Amino acid sequence: MDAVFQALAHDARRDMLRRLDRGELTVGELAEPLAMSLAAASKHVKVLEQAGLVHRTVDGRRHVCRLEPGPLASATSWLRFHERHWNERLDALEALIGTSEGMDS
Repeated sequence: MDAVFQALAHDARRDMLRRLDRGELTVGELAEPLAMSLAAASKHVKVLEQAGLVHRTVDGRRHVCRLEPGPLASATSWLRFHERHWNERLDALEALIGTSEGMDS
């Protein structure tokens, strides 16, 4: 899961994943709107591959990428677990603040 969060930490990689959600793209197509070189885009794709978020196939000189959403589901599950915990803590804090404000009156 560390690799997934590391991959998601960069805005260019998040952008690539958003666009891959609509279908397969070549590394060049992923690089184009980001104004980055093919080499830089390829390095970003490699990080996404290592996290299991992207599968790359080579067809001659074309490197075609496709989204692999499975690891995102694990990250989402982890975040939801912690979201529940923090919501409970915030609800308790809100109740405590409400109680102390009622005592000031």
